[in-house]
Amino acid sequence: SKMPVVKLQSSDGEIFTVDVEVVKCSCTIKAMLETCCVEDDDDAIVPLSKVNSTILDMVLVWAHYHKDDPEPIDDQDNDYYDMTLWDADFINVNKETLYELINAANYLDIQGLLELTCKGLANMIKGRTPDEVRRAFNIKKDFSPEEEEQERKENARMRDM
Repeated sequence: SKMPVVKLQSSDGEIFTVDVEVVKCSCTIKAMLETCCVEDDDDAIVPLSKVNSTILDMVLVWAHYHKDDPEPIDDQDNDYYDMTLWDADFINVNKETLYELINAANYLDIQGLLELTCKGLANMIKGRTPDEVRRAFNIKKDFSPEEEEQERKENARMRDM
């Protein structure tokens, strides 16, 4: 029997026809499929209002590549996600794209992709000073120098515990 497909519509109106198995990694899409019985209706379209076609295309490439992965273990301490070369290459994008991927993974509720993209973001920040991070990510300074000093002491104390 042929694999059931689902049609996804990006925020900019593009339609993607995908194997249901590929999108099962998205708890959001899975829930939509279960609540509106889209699987029985060949013409039903799942609207994804927060993901544009460029990013959705990337998410689907990732989902397709990982479709046979074992279910992630939901254990906060267990850093089960080993980044493969393929994954490292996948997130080798500019930070705007990475942000959009993080937002999409979050909205679509795809745990593996969220872990990967957040790891990618962490790697971008690693080894930079707070000022470099602020410049790179356009973050406004919201602490006075005194508050920053206080924050540093707090953090150092937490580390020593």
